[in-house]
Amino acid sequence: MSSGNLFIVTAPSGAGKTSLVRALLERDSQVKLSISYTTRPPRPGEADGKDYHFVAETIFLEMLERGDFLESALVYGNRYGTSQSWIESAMRAGTDVLLEIDWQGAAQVRKIFPQAIGIFILPPSLDALLARLKGRGQDSGEVIARRVAAAREDASHVEEFDYVIINDVFETALQDLAAVTRAQRLKAWRQLSLHAELIAKLK
Repeated sequence: MSSGNLFIVTAPSGAGKTSLVRALLERDSQVKLSISYTTRPPRPGEADGKDYHFVAETIFLEMLERGDFLESALVYGNRYGTSQSWIESAMRAGTDVLLEIDWQGAAQVRKIFPQAIGIFILPPSLDALLARLKGRGQDSGEVIARRVAAAREDASHVEEFDYVIINDVFETALQDLAAVTRAQRLKAWRQLSLHAELIAKLK
């Protein structure tokens, strides 16, 4: 069996990454989201084991010490990490895995999985990004200003990725994201492995 693809989706805060990923997962049952571990508290509506594995910092640091994480990062004072064993197991089973992580985590993942497909989501403008961050109603003006500054830093790494999607019209951006995942599955080497018996009979 051909191993699964590893997709990395990265974006500045407020670019709509999470909404796009959720919509993709609803449409495409072949893609499974890697659920990160984090030390930050759940936001309203988030559930443990679905959105993140919410753990105490002491537990996180123990996992980090054991080498459990494929990548980890400290973002806005909170720690995030990705389980390496889960990803390797899922990919061996032929499952496509999607990581929703920042550019620092993406760089760490590519060192171990250089074949990973990087997708960067951008907002249509800085004004649109600011409006989305304010529209959340969750952050203070100071936090929003920090996130905008961080977004500029994030955007400076866009050239490190394989695909860039502008999230202006949501449905169009979702179609673009789905197109990337589908196209990767149709690569000749993957199809030749997956359908070897059929191709042998047709020759």
